[in-house]
Amino acid sequence: MFGIVRPCRHRLGERLKNEWMAHLCGLCLALRSDHGQFARVVTNYDGLLVSVLTEAQALAPEGGRLRRTAGPCPLRGMRTASVARGEGARLAAAVSLVLASAKVRDHVADGDGLLSRAPVALAARRVADRWGRAGARGGAVVGFDTAVLLDAVDRQSGIEALAEPGTPVLAVTEPTETATAAAFAHTAVLAGRPGNVEPLAEAGRLFGRLAHLLDAVEDREADAASGAWNPLTATGTSLAEARRLADDAVHGIRLALREVEFSDGRLAHRLLVHELPASVDRAFGTASCGHRPEAAGPYAPPGGPAGPGAPQPPEPPRRDRRGLLAGCAVWLGLACTCQLCCGTYEDPWTRERKEGFCSSYDCADCGCDGCCNCCDCCDSCGCDGCNCGCDC
Repeated sequence: MFGIVRPCRHRLGERLKNEWMAHLCGLCLALRSDHGQFARVVTNYDGLLVSVLTEAQALAPEGGRLRRTAGPCPLRGMRTASVARGEGARLAAAVSLVLASAKVRDHVADGDGLLSRAPVALAARRVADRWGRAGARGGAVVGFDTAVLLDAVDRQSGIEALAEPGTPVLAVTEPTETATAAAFAHTAVLAGRPGNVEPLAEAGRLFGRLAHLLDAVEDREADAASGAWNPLTATGTSLAEARRLADDAVHGIRLALREVEFSDGRLAHRLLVHELPASVDRAFGTASCGHRPEAAGPYAPPGGPAGPGAPQPPEPPRRDRRGLLAGCAVWLGLACTCQLCCGTYEDPWTRERKEGFCSSYDCADCGCDGCCNCCDCCDSCGCDGCNCGCDC
């Protein structure tokens, strides 16, 4: 649900963290205003990229404001906030609804958890249908035809049914690539930047490929245990090959973004150029931080953080993931008590311990050990000193 882009506060820096939160709240409010309170459950990080890209390209309106002040909200501990406004948030909401609808249908088709029971599956299908229609209406408001997303969803199941060992895994990721390419490209249309349509479509295509691959990598063991379909297992794709394709996609996104004309592309650059490699590292279980704690050595103080006899943190106990509907029920409880955004909570689906959006970002998986200078230096990324939150 939360997507592959999960920045931590140490890598973002204060300014970009505030911008990120503005887009998060803007998407949440767009879902609530246009589609009702329950639609907020589809809020996800990857959908925010649509809003971020739209604003990054937009010229300031006549009033000079790309933000508005939202009133007190229980999910922010009854605090006001500056939030993203306009068509970018609406497009992000429409895309999130359609893709959430597809995700629910996928879970129903797989018979996951409680969805194996006919009455629950029927209710889930109705929710999915309602979200799909709402997404189509929302897309029409901003001139985006969600038919390309729905077509991709429809083709996906047929492609998966035909996949077998030896089938190129990129044939399986193609529908996702097509859908995300259309969404990314439409941000250029909304921003009045026709020259950006082609490079953003390419960036979106590669982002869709990356999202599909990382989702497959992260779910590989769980899918094998439950007997669920997994694109890597079905096509016989090794983890090494999946890593190569993921790294190529990250590099391609970086190159495509160099062709995009931004008004202020710092947050978009931070997320798509610096955070995506961290997402790849996280999925494959490799280090994602450029500044890590010292390795243990004989000359460090005994018992110190890197010295002999230093205590090692215990492995957190692994707990079973919750099913889709059980996780949604827990999410609603957390949201109603404000824990989801403003406190410490247990992830509704993975059961990981996390901090609320308003207080901090979870650094447990980023490997930065709470450092404030842990991103890759911009010297090698061609961003020409973008001030993207790292101390290069």
